[in-house]
Amino acid sequence: MKHLIIGTAGHVDHGKTALVRTMTGVDTDRLKEEKERGISIELGFAYLNLPGGRRAGIVDVPGHERFIKNMLAGAGGFDLVLLVIAADEGVMPQTREHMDIIQLLNVDKGIVVLTKCDLVDQDWLEMVQEDVKEYLKGTVLEDAPIATVSAVTRKGIPELLELIAKSLEEIHPRSATGQPRLPVDRVFTITGFGTVVTGTLLSGAIKVGDTVEVQPEGLSARVRSVQVHGEKVEAAEAGQRAAVNLAGLDVEQIQRGSVVAGPKMIKPSKRLDVRLLLLKSAAKPLKNRARVRFYLGTRETLGRVVLLDREELEPGSVVYAQIVLEEQAVPVKGDRFVIRSYSPMRTIGGGVVIDPLPKRKYKRFRDEVISALATRERGTPAEIVLQYLEGNASLLLPSDVAAATGLQEKEVLEAAGALAKENIIKLISGEGKSYLISINVYNLWQENIKKLVSAYHRDFPLREGYPKEELRSRKFPSISNRIFQLLLLEMEKEGALKILAQAVTLRDFEPGPDTEQKKQIQQIRQIMAESAYLPPSWPDLSKTMGFDETRRTEFLQYLLRIGELVKVAEDLYFQKDILKEIIAKVAVYIRETGEITVGELRDLLKTSRKYALPLLEYFDREKLTRRVGDKRLPGRALEL
Repeated sequence: MKHLIIGTAGHVDHGKTALVRTMTGVDTDRLKEEKERGISIELGFAYLNLPGGRRAGIVDVPGHERFIKNMLAGAGGFDLVLLVIAADEGVMPQTREHMDIIQLLNVDKGIVVLTKCDLVDQDWLEMVQEDVKEYLKGTVLEDAPIATVSAVTRKGIPELLELIAKSLEEIHPRSATGQPRLPVDRVFTITGFGTVVTGTLLSGAIKVGDTVEVQPEGLSARVRSVQVHGEKVEAAEAGQRAAVNLAGLDVEQIQRGSVVAGPKMIKPSKRLDVRLLLLKSAAKPLKNRARVRFYLGTRETLGRVVLLDREELEPGSVVYAQIVLEEQAVPVKGDRFVIRSYSPMRTIGGGVVIDPLPKRKYKRFRDEVISALATRERGTPAEIVLQYLEGNASLLLPSDVAAATGLQEKEVLEAAGALAKENIIKLISGEGKSYLISINVYNLWQENIKKLVSAYHRDFPLREGYPKEELRSRKFPSISNRIFQLLLLEMEKEGALKILAQAVTLRDFEPGPDTEQKKQIQQIRQIMAESAYLPPSWPDLSKTMGFDETRRTEFLQYLLRIGELVKVAEDLYFQKDILKEIIAKVAVYIRETGEITVGELRDLLKTSRKYALPLLEYFDREKLTRRVGDKRLPGRALEL
C-alpha cells in the first residue's frame, strides 16, 4: 500500500486550516494562542479518508512570514502539496515564499486550491485563475490542476477529494525497505509512557522493539510503541506520519530537528557539499562566506556558504558550494535544503546535498574540485563508488560506501563487482565480510610498505622484520589494526610480503649480519667461549663491544633468535654449546648422587653462587631438575 503525505502551503489567512478541517473534521490549530489569534503558528496534523478507502496523512503549515521556519519543518516530508490561495486576494507575499520553498524542495506534485470562492463572483474567480496560471509558469506546479472550493459551503470539496485521490495514485511511494529515517518535528511526554516523537518516516520502517539512534545527539533508544493516525500499530512504514514512544530517553534530550534512524545508518555533519541555487527573487547577490539560516529536514541552524569558483553568486545562478554549519545537521545525499538570509529573514535559495560528509574543506578556484563534485552528483553508481574509494585511504564495507554516497547498498555491490572485474578496485574478504578499496590506493600502499620494509631491512639486517604495530602506528595511524592486518594478509597472498607473528618482511628476506656485524658476532663468540662458565652480563659485554643501546638490543635479539645464546636469567646469557656442556655434567652428577645443591654445582663448575643459583632455577623451569628443599632432584626432562 502507498503511504503518502499531503501538505498545505500558502499565505496567512487564506484558509489552509479551514480547508483541512472541512476535509477531515480535525481542527489542526491545537494551541491556545492559535485559537485566540485565528492563525496557525505551529505545524498541525490530521489524516484524510479518501474515496476508495485509502487514508493519507496531512501536514498543515502556518502561513505567516514569522513562522516560515515552522512551515519548513513540515514541508520536507510532502508527497503532494495543496497550494492554497484565497480567491478574494489572489497571490500574496507568503504565497510566493511558500512556492519558492516548494520549488527548492522539489515537491513536484500538487494541486492549486482556490479557497473562499463563495466570497467572489464568477468573473473575479476566472481572473484570479488566470493570474495564478501565469504566476505558476516555469515552476514545478506549472501543470498542476486548479480546484475551486469553499470551506464554508463545502462547494467543490467532493471534487477536490477525488482530485487528491487521483493525484496520489500517480506518485511513486517511498521505499519501505532499508533503514528507517524519521526527522523529528515534535517532541512531548505522556505520563506513564515517557518521551514521544513525531515526524514523517522518509524511508524504511520503525517497529515496536527496534533499537534506534537519535542524531545528532548520538543517543540510543528502544521503540516502546508506535502510532499512526492515532492508532497503535506494530510498525510504521515510509510515507506515514508516526508517533514513536522511545524508551530510555528524556524529553529534554531530543528536539525538533533531531533524526530517529537505524543504528549506524547516518552520521551528523557540520560541513556538506551541495549544489546551490540562488533564487531570481533574491534581493542581492550572495557573497562568499555569507552567513545564512540553513534548513534541512526539520532542523534549522546557522552556517556560512563557501562559494568554490566565485566571490559572489548572482540571483538565478546555480553553483557547487560547501556549507559550513555552526551546529551539526544530519544530511543524506540527495536531501533538499533551503537557505534564508540571516537578516532580514527571507527565503533566498536552496539546493541538494551532494556529499553529506566531505573529508575536508577545499581550496577554491580549483577545476578538479568542481569536476569531482559534478561526478559525485550526476555520475553513474560505478563512477560515484570509484571516486569515493579513490578519496578514502582505507578498506570500506559496501554499507559504509552506501551511507556516504547516498547509493543503495545493492547499487554499491553491483558497481563494485563490475569495477573489480576490470581490476579498478579490489574486493578483500576477511572476518566473513567483503571490503572495498581502490586498486590505485591499494597499489600505492603496497609500494609504500615495501619501500619502508626494504629500508628497515637495510638499517636493521639482524631483525626479523618491521614490527607490524610499529609500522601501522608510525606510517598509517588513521587505519585500525584490524583493517591493517587484512591489508597485509592480502599483500602476502599476492607474494609481495611475508607476514610473521609480530613483523612484516619482504618475501625473500632472511635476517643476517653484514660483514662488519659478522666480525662483531665472532668476537662475542670468542669472549663467551673464553669466559666459559663465568660469562659477563650482557650490559658488560655490550660495553666491551662498544655497542650503543640500539645495537645492544639488536645483537642480543638476533643471537637469541638463532639460538647462539640462551637466556638463563635477566642479563645472564650462556653460549649454547657451553650450556650443553653444563647440562651434561649436571646429568652425570645427578645420576651418580641422585641430587645436587647450589654449592655442589658451584664446585662442579668451579664458578660462584652468582652463576650456580640462576642455572639451577633455569633447570627447574626447563624440567631438568625439581626442587625439594635446598636440593634438586632429577626432573621429568632429565629422567626421560
